[in-house]
Amino acid sequence: MDVSFLGGPQPQRGVGVVAPFDFALDRELWRWIPDEVSLHLTRTPYVPVEVSLDLARVVSEHETLGEAVRALSAAEPEVLAYACTSGSFVGGTAGERAMCEAMTREGAVASVTTSGALLEAIDELGARRIALVTPYTWSVTQALEQYLAEAGVYVTGRAYLGLTRHIWKVPYRDVADMARRAVTSGVDALFISCTNLPTYDVIPQLEAELRVPVLSANQVTMWSALRRLGTGAVGPYQALINPAARPGASPLNPPRPPQGQGLPEGPPAGPPAEGGGWT
Repeated sequence: MDVSFLGGPQPQRGVGVVAPFDFALDRELWRWIPDEVSLHLTRTPYVPVEVSLDLARVVSEHETLGEAVRALSAAEPEVLAYACTSGSFVGGTAGERAMCEAMTREGAVASVTTSGALLEAIDELGARRIALVTPYTWSVTQALEQYLAEAGVYVTGRAYLGLTRHIWKVPYRDVADMARRAVTSGVDALFISCTNLPTYDVIPQLEAELRVPVLSANQVTMWSALRRLGTGAVGPYQALINPAARPGASPLNPPRPPQGQGLPEGPPAGPPAEGGGWT
């Protein structure tokens, strides 16, 4: 059967992803990706260390990043993403910038990290008061708060699980419970940390319930990488991805026809509804 009329597969644009050896959520990353983009993932070498600041330092060493980027180069990605929150905040903002520079130097393309993407997303939303949810121990959670403080972001509340392994097995129910404890009045957004913590389906539910934008590690990583390709992430009912869902967005009311056209003129309309989005 001649199938030449199909023209072959459509061209794909690539995002190269470096993830820690224990990363288990490849499928979740793909859920933010439009059809014309492919993900090319590689992992850092295994080390017998549980989730901790020590592990964060090991999986973010520049030599390790260089080897991973070289492995990805055969697929010719147009952008590189380091998908690990703790590994990209453990060195502070200067350490995060140095990681991007190291990846770009090795791969000759633009690079992002999860923690750098987080600051980018916070700026996009105009947020400065953040609630935190993490699966980490207190020491790792505290290091994240210090990273945010260095960037001028204030943490208003937090909830953490104290886990050192099997983070990808945490159910949405536990994530939602932590979010409810962490979010207080006056907060601008919620951040759910760790690329190994499932979040895709819980984001819209939490945004609807808590009435604040919800960011997650995998979400901001993919959003930031795709921005550098000039395209957008796929994520229904997520404020970061859909500006119409952000606080203060105008309600989507249909325009009124000019007077004397369309429907007959009725009594004067009442005042417009205030705000939108999170009202």
